[in-house]
Amino acid sequence: MDSHHDAVTDPDAEVRRGDHSHRSTLATGGSRTGDAKGEDELGQTVERPWGHYRSIDRGERFQVKQIVVEPGGRLSLQKHHHRSEHWVVVAGTARIVHGEEEALLYENEHVFINAGTTHRLENPGKVPLRVIEVQSGSYLGEDDIVRMEDVYGRCAS
Repeated sequence: MDSHHDAVTDPDAEVRRGDHSHRSTLATGGSRTGDAKGEDELGQTVERPWGHYRSIDRGERFQVKQIVVEPGGRLSLQKHHHRSEHWVVVAGTARIVHGEEEALLYENEHVFINAGTTHRLENPGKVPLRVIEVQSGSYLGEDDIVRMEDVYGRCAS
């Protein structure tokens, strides 16, 4: 690993990597949302079984992420108690679950998910799915995920 990259292992043994040589003043200023558990530094790429995400902006009561879901990748069926999410598809095709509804979203389409609503994001296509996610709410930590179903075995038992 060169001097501009670092790696950290979180409690779930997920590898995080980030190139800090070109980060903005905001990103290097250590801006964090409270004392949220499982929170990632801005600009840091976090690997997941379905692809990866990167936090690109954060402030009081909001966070913006770029999410990439690899072809065939599927996030857990989940909900959040303290945050809502707005997903905008910027490339590829998304299959979503939003409450009791399922739908396909294409480039430049979006969905708003209220706190407490069951949801899932999946890539049924052959190219990476790229989504911009805007989170808003009183608590934005990664530990505010209640998983109901997960093909990667990450549901609490």
